[in-house]
Amino acid sequence: MLKWKLHTPEGVQDILQKECAVKREIENKIAYIFQSYGYYEVQPPTFEFYDVFAGESGLIEQETMFKFFDHQGRILVLRPDITTPIARIVATKYQQIVPPMRLCYIGNAYRYDEPYQGAKLREFTQAGIELIGLNSSEADAEVIAVTIHALLASGLKDFKIDIGQVAFFKGLMEQSGLDEEVIEKVRVLIDSKNSVGIKELLEKYEMDSSLKETIVNLPSLFGGIDVIDKVEKTTVNDVSREALLHLKEVYGVLLDYGLEDYISIDLGMVQSINYYTGIIFKGFTHGLGFPICAGGRYDNLISEFGKNLSATGVAIGVNRLLSALESQKAEFTMWHVDSLIHYDEKGRKVAFQIADELRRQGLMIATTLGNKSMSEMIEYAKMNHIDGIITVVDQENIELYNVVTGEKITTTISNLLHKGRSEMEEKE
Repeated sequence: MLKWKLHTPEGVQDILQKECAVKREIENKIAYIFQSYGYYEVQPPTFEFYDVFAGESGLIEQETMFKFFDHQGRILVLRPDITTPIARIVATKYQQIVPPMRLCYIGNAYRYDEPYQGAKLREFTQAGIELIGLNSSEADAEVIAVTIHALLASGLKDFKIDIGQVAFFKGLMEQSGLDEEVIEKVRVLIDSKNSVGIKELLEKYEMDSSLKETIVNLPSLFGGIDVIDKVEKTTVNDVSREALLHLKEVYGVLLDYGLEDYISIDLGMVQSINYYTGIIFKGFTHGLGFPICAGGRYDNLISEFGKNLSATGVAIGVNRLLSALESQKAEFTMWHVDSLIHYDEKGRKVAFQIADELRRQGLMIATTLGNKSMSEMIEYAKMNHIDGIITVVDQENIELYNVVTGEKITTTISNLLHKGRSEMEEKE
């Protein structure tokens, strides 16, 4: 036997029956929320040319991409994210756009992250939206609002969306006069909430004491709207001041949505300042040490494919969301097979006709597909949470067995089909 035949590679997983059903249910609920806000689904290819992800505004480091070659020797990659392919689609497939353009997706992405980094998967499912062609506070707020409602629809209750502003940090760095290498060091230290490290680094450089204090305090500048009010008094550059004003406007729109319980401000959020250009946000919940969603404004990405369009969006990590829901012991109404139909060779045609009619009525019906005894069928039904067994006696009569109560009755096929319709009407 080949050594790895019975194993899966690191970073991928088998999703079994129950987990798969729950995952699909969550995806369907999220998709419904996306559609209810007017977002239309697109499906980019699973692999693309490497060049698609190699632009200056890219979010993904090339070392984390799964690469291979086509028959002409060109480098291909499994898509490490889905936003970038959508940017390509918008720029190349839609010649005339009347903003806003609303697109959504649910699909797998592939990224080579080391397992120790938060137990990350290398194949993972993302569900996201992209709002294209508008650069406004209301556009940014809509994406955050859709995200919150999608998480609520999935069954998640205890979570927060932390909102920041990349332009605020950029303005502070321009004012500081630091070079790009030092700015990146500062960004990494802020991202890791290392105020001591920031202070030690900035001691080597001359700058306004108030500005230095603001930068050192960035990791602790989170909470309610009062965080912005506090920082506005000490911010002197126009870029940062405009960023804070925009952040307050987005916050105000979200208040009108009635979502204040789910949002907070985090001015120390400084993820990928090359990719994001304005509002950024992440979603967190207890029980997980990493975000369940992330998004923000990325006004430069689509221009790399030849069309100058602003954009904002979000990606929800479905696998992480599943972990969070499991941690919070969320309950799901699982679909199950309603009845098992048993027949002999003479009754097979009638059994199939009964099964088809009950399925048309919306019931889930399985057939035995073999010569099993009643005791075997009962055992099988219990193992698979099937409530009833239908046995075809002849062309007109059937026998119903209730697996839960053990009750057995004989009735006609017409009565059964009428009962099936009645049960579906009750469910509706």
